[in-house]
Amino acid sequence: MENEIQFNNRLNLQDLQASVQQVKGELSKVIVGQKKVADLLLTALFAEGHVLLEGAPGVAKTITAKLLAKSLSVGFNRVQFTPDLMPSDVLGTSIFNLKNSEFEFKKGPIFSNIILADEINRAPAKTQAALFEVMEERQVTMDGNRYKLEAPYMIIATQNPIEQEGTYRLPEAQLDRFLFKITIDYPNLEEEIEILTREHELKMPKLDKITTSLSQEKIIEFQGIINQIIVEPHLIQYIASIIANTRTNAFLYLGASPRASIAILKASKAYAAINGRDFVTPEDIKQIAIPVLQHRIIVTPEREMEGITTVQIINDILQSVEIPK
Repeated sequence: MENEIQFNNRLNLQDLQASVQQVKGELSKVIVGQKKVADLLLTALFAEGHVLLEGAPGVAKTITAKLLAKSLSVGFNRVQFTPDLMPSDVLGTSIFNLKNSEFEFKKGPIFSNIILADEINRAPAKTQAALFEVMEERQVTMDGNRYKLEAPYMIIATQNPIEQEGTYRLPEAQLDRFLFKITIDYPNLEEEIEILTREHELKMPKLDKITTSLSQEKIIEFQGIINQIIVEPHLIQYIASIIANTRTNAFLYLGASPRASIAILKASKAYAAINGRDFVTPEDIKQIAIPVLQHRIIVTPEREMEGITTVQIINDILQSVEIPK
């Protein structure tokens, strides 16, 4: 009988849930499986966070980001990161106007709502660093002038973990600015068959299948609702205990920062909302702990040589940390 227990939300989340289902439905027209990826992308969107998508070549990292942007009625720009990409190619530059003899700022592709930073680790450190201010403060400072970015604002970066030649590893300070690192795995056999079947029967470009289902105004409204989601004091203590454990864990060389604990808090609230609840549960925190933490902690060299991964350590921490009553 416990499964039949009903609860009344303090907030009206029906519109948000309907919009989430609609966007996920649009994505599923093209993407096979990857339901958790869709959930996490929407969680990040409503939690006002950025996402790093990592996976082997050909697992639909880029197309997933493009499909999400297509399903939203917002601006979208794609920046292909290359070894010769300069900061001004991303942020913009001042150009001298001969008509009025003044410099004018020409905005770069970073000025939009959803930005796809494709293969972000192919650009050198100075170009990667150009995103620091953008990701944290949603603004660009150029020639002493500040240019605010329009809400909603989200960077979806992709990177390939396999190829090391010709890549520049993202520094810890930059990784810490991504709300989630989402790892996209290979499809299973049934999903592979479905992918091939859809490709064989394809009659139009994949992006043409997607219809816009969520407006800019609605996204901002839903982001405001997320701030009102209830988090009990004992769950705030639970989040703090998880983060504290990463700093004292013998297997870790670098633990998580306070930005990580804030990320878990915001993401768990958004995750609860897209699942139809106006309150956070311990399960919400556990569901988003790995994508929030796996890129923020570093395994000691000795344990790394033994093949121990950050995901294994996070799972061990989640099992060992008791939920306060």
